Amino acid sequence: MQPLNLRYGGGIPFTLLHPLVIVGVLVGISALLVMRRKYVIVPVLLMAFLIPRSQQVVLGGLHISMLRIVILAGFSRALVMQHALWKAGQARSNNQIDKIFVAWALCHAVAFCLLYRSAGAVLNQFGTLWDSLGGFFLLRIYLQDREGVERAIKALAAVAILVACCMVYEHFTRFNFFALFELPGATLSEVRNGAVRARGPFAHPLLAGTFGATLVPLFVWIWVSGKSKLYAGAGLVASGIIVLTAHSSTPFLAYAAGLIGILCWPLRQHMRAVRWGILGSLLALHLVMKAPVWFIIGHIDLVGGSSSFHRAELVNLFITRFSDWWLVGRPQDVDWGWDMWDTCNQYVEEGETGGVCAFACFLALIVMSFKQLGRARIAFNGDRQQQWFFWLLGATLFSHVVGFFGISYSDQTRMLWYAVLAMITVATAASPVASRLETTSVSTQSGVALGWQLIDRVGDSGRRSPNATSAS
Repeated sequence: MQPLNLRYGGGIPFTLLHPLVIVGVLVGISALLVMRRKYVIVPVLLMAFLIPRSQQVVLGGLHISMLRIVILAGFSRALVMQHALWKAGQARSNNQIDKIFVAWALCHAVAFCLLYRSAGAVLNQFGTLWDSLGGFFLLRIYLQDREGVERAIKALAAVAILVACCMVYEHFTRFNFFALFELPGATLSEVRNGAVRARGPFAHPLLAGTFGATLVPLFVWIWVSGKSKLYAGAGLVASGIIVLTAHSSTPFLAYAAGLIGILCWPLRQHMRAVRWGILGSLLALHLVMKAPVWFIIGHIDLVGGSSSFHRAELVNLFITRFSDWWLVGRPQDVDWGWDMWDTCNQYVEEGETGGVCAFACFLALIVMSFKQLGRARIAFNGDRQQQWFFWLLGATLFSHVVGFFGISYSDQTRMLWYAVLAMITVATAASPVASRLETTSVSTQSGVALGWQLIDRVGDSGRRSPNATSAS
């Protein structure tokens, strides 16, 4: 049985900071502050994924991870270079994903504070919002455009290559290099059924494998676009290695989901029929199966030893005990049965930590992301490369949606999820549909928002060279 402080009141009560991490963070922040704005996303992503979340400073009960320091440094740079904030503010004015994301984060924070009703809970959620809102909007500021998205994908390829090299070494030696930065005695990797489950800088092999698996469609994009086949090829190989060395079923499923999404390209004009077909099949199975249809999860075991029945039972209890969590979530779920404290399902985690409002916002994020990608792809009808770009972003999103059934993101993988949402937001904001929506809504904007856009345009004209031409 797990202690009551699994989600709140626990954690390392002292500062844990390795000298090598201090040097790495100082170098990364220095690069962040002096590099050209379009390259800032590179050190941000490298530090976000390669520094274990256990590295943190504890001040007055607040755990300040290195990621939070990176977020502060990134916003400090953006405040100095105010043009980036203006552009991000303009892009946010009509984007539904941004609004739903803010609602999702606030629903979680309010539910958590109401659930625990203590000053410590407020402090805890201040740190959580620092991670979620700070991390997401930092990525929104520095991604900016299509080139920024491609640059971020190349940075993720570099991260995947480094992680894959370390996980291969870990697979053969059972020694995790990144565990040197954690508590003593954590360097030996987990073994299941005689196979080493490598995890690299992540908190668990499932998270490490899911990280690698969900990157595949992004690397396919930079391959087919011809932007950098070297990065793409190395990234694809690294993703496969990460999935194999993690030796877990969920990463294999997420990897397969990404490939299925890519291969469904010829069916792009018939996706409505595909969606209704899947829903109809599930309903038919639900009628003929002895157990509810979600117990299909209990039969999935790709590597041997997977706790698939646990996941199926977790979903079953989540549905049948709706009254236990719908309002503001629940502080613990050990009374649901043996080992049910382990919410290895992102959908269940959303409901149990934020109630039905946060759960609905999370689903709305996924639906709106698919919706905007679909509209953008249709708007670029005739431009095959543009359509491929949106389709592969959709395959990436689908890979995460499938991965969520087997794991709840709890470490650096949260930043990967925020990065995917930010990429979708930036990519679809430049589509003709988004441009028409923005033009239509200008007349309904407040004076403050309109003034914000005018300031941005004046700033652009002041920085634009005499020979430059403005894009319509």
